[in-house]
Amino acid sequence: MIIHAYKYQGAGNDFIIIDNRSGKYDLNPHIINLLCDRRFGIGGDGLMLLDKSDKYDFSMRYFNADGPEGTMCGNGGRCLVAFAAKLGIEKYEFEAIDGYHRANVIKSVNNVMTVRLKMINVDKFNRYIPSTLSKDYKNSKEVIGLQPEAYFLNTGSPHYVEFVKDIDNYPVNENGKYWRYHPDFTNGTNVNFVEITDISNTGGSLSVRTYERGVEAETFACGTGVTASSLAAFIKKYSEEKREIYSEKTNYCTHSIKKPIRGEYKIKALGGDLAVDFMFDPQTETFSEVYLTGPATFVFETNIDI
Repeated sequence: MIIHAYKYQGAGNDFIIIDNRSGKYDLNPHIINLLCDRRFGIGGDGLMLLDKSDKYDFSMRYFNADGPEGTMCGNGGRCLVAFAAKLGIEKYEFEAIDGYHRANVIKSVNNVMTVRLKMINVDKFNRYIPSTLSKDYKNSKEVIGLQPEAYFLNTGSPHYVEFVKDIDNYPVNENGKYWRYHPDFTNGTNVNFVEITDISNTGGSLSVRTYERGVEAETFACGTGVTASSLAAFIKKYSEEKREIYSEKTNYCTHSIKKPIRGEYKIKALGGDLAVDFMFDPQTETFSEVYLTGPATFVFETNIDI
């Protein structure tokens, strides 16, 4: 079978993309794994099919590099929009495994498009307290029960977010694998380590490194991961302010801002720069109008006989 495939990357997060609007391709996990193999295939962190949709302009199917269909991929979604634009599609409303998305191409220069992608609303998140923490977790300093400063939330894919220092020298693969398979996460989780480099009440700058489920290693960037990291950074700051007000024995509700707050973070990933902005409602403590913005770069197209 000859497959006409395209290679895209978004901040170093790279993908194989196939136009499947005709329904021609029905790829099994073995073939997907082979195509994503960096030695014996095209190579990629994942594979996407651009399919037809009865409701929207197209649909997105994302497959992990190890073969099975995966959950939402933010950088993949942005690259798929850039691919749709290359095909001549002019509107970018599409459905993915986590629901409805829309996007805009903000800028296009040569092979690079800047894509702003709407992510899902987030209304469930929590400070993560592990039920078990073994001695082999290096960040625990060999003390059972020492709780990392972490959060767990779903931004289309599940993400564990831990705040750390000296992220450039942090053991991402070692500690990422620990949390990826931690028994608290029934189906596993993606793992993000975050260093706050600048912070304000409504945003700031972050450095984020991600151990990605399905790739089973650190990737150069993760769209749902930097989104989760940004929301977690906001929650962290918001919770600290809330605790401070409570510590003064005042009524938080009467002193808090009751109107929606716009938050915005700039993120440095290994493969490039991304941005996340959103609206936060203090009354319901929910996030809406969540957007992921960054580059989506066409690398090459090819035919592969498999």
